[in-house]
Amino acid sequence: MPHWSDYSNGERIKILRGGELNQAALAELTGLSIATIQAAEQDKRLSLPTLLRIAGALGVDTSVVLGQQEPRRALGQDDRAMMRALSHAVHDTAAGLAPSVEAPTTAELGEATRHAWELYWQGRYAEVGAVAAPLLRSAAARLHEQPSDARAGAWGIVADAYRISAYVANLLGVRDLAYAAIGHAQHAAENAADDLRAALVMSGRSWVCLRDARLSEALDLAERSAADIEPRFSRATLDQLSVYGAHINFAAVVASRLGDKDRAADYLSQSHATGARMGREFRANGTLFGPVSATTQAVGVNVSLGQTGKALTLIESIHDTAALSDAARHRYELDKALAQADARLWDASLDTLESALRSAPHWARHQALPQVIMSKVGRASTTRLRRVAKLVGTGPGAVGFPAATAKNAL
Repeated sequence: MPHWSDYSNGERIKILRGGELNQAALAELTGLSIATIQAAEQDKRLSLPTLLRIAGALGVDTSVVLGQQEPRRALGQDDRAMMRALSHAVHDTAAGLAPSVEAPTTAELGEATRHAWELYWQGRYAEVGAVAAPLLRSAAARLHEQPSDARAGAWGIVADAYRISAYVANLLGVRDLAYAAIGHAQHAAENAADDLRAALVMSGRSWVCLRDARLSEALDLAERSAADIEPRFSRATLDQLSVYGAHINFAAVVASRLGDKDRAADYLSQSHATGARMGREFRANGTLFGPVSATTQAVGVNVSLGQTGKALTLIESIHDTAALSDAARHRYELDKALAQADARLWDASLDTLESALRSAPHWARHQALPQVIMSKVGRASTTRLRRVAKLVGTGPGAVGFPAATAKNAL
């Protein structure tokens, strides 16, 4: 399959336009004539003003149209428009531009933040991004109106809004925006004088580094964030245990990506102990953790370490994942499918993968792991292979972007 840079500018415009926009609709969005759009797509003429208008209408940087940067796989027109609006919100608020929106109350902002996290836990990332942009502008407006000696609470909400924005950007592969947003979240958390939020932001930065294959830095940040909030178990609240457990579990994930079995095993032990202490799943501060989370995430850690037997043993012990968030449950299904593929249980792996893809198609299209699983599946029913390949988007005619690896598919 060709790489993105192998296409001509006109072909890239056609691909980005996809089936969602015809030439007439793109002309209307850009204010250009249909003849100008046709000339651009036929590689006859593409002036700088035309390039800028087309890139803006398609919601991508000009470098994507010119083939210098690849678009995120499966990122549609609506997703790109959402990311452009989110990028503007992040950079405008960080630059101190006065928001042109009415400042909601702190209670209203708190409710909006909880709604954004609920969408996030459901794996509805495009919707989260659509909510995050106005949430960030509204939080900045509230901060702007607060007296200078009473801004800590408002800074905390701003930190949360930036962190949500960073998570969306990271999931959709817009890494520069993810780094920028998490950096602004750190500044806001420091102004909020909130140690828990600061640790959450540090963990978020670790996740951005992990997806950017900066593994050593990711592990250092994960360990520091977990250490900063390590609770005294005898008097720890469920909020504290939930956040700590999620952090220590993530440290295990990063250690596994580095192939450090001993360190990963140590963190998994602490994770299971925290989950057992909690006794149930609990959501707090944008995290979800408990005994089921500890076990299901341990499956992914063992798969990453090549310990397929341990992963399958854990899978056999897991009978009910209803307490997990939708996104966490779907992610577990992908880890399970990957473990089955590694064990050469081809048909079982495809069954698990197909079930996950069909139950959460909007979530799955932002995941790289399905491609990794398909690349591992050997002998299996040809009919099933074709059916699942179509769901993954790797069938004949699919645009060929570089395949992801298991180590950066989190």
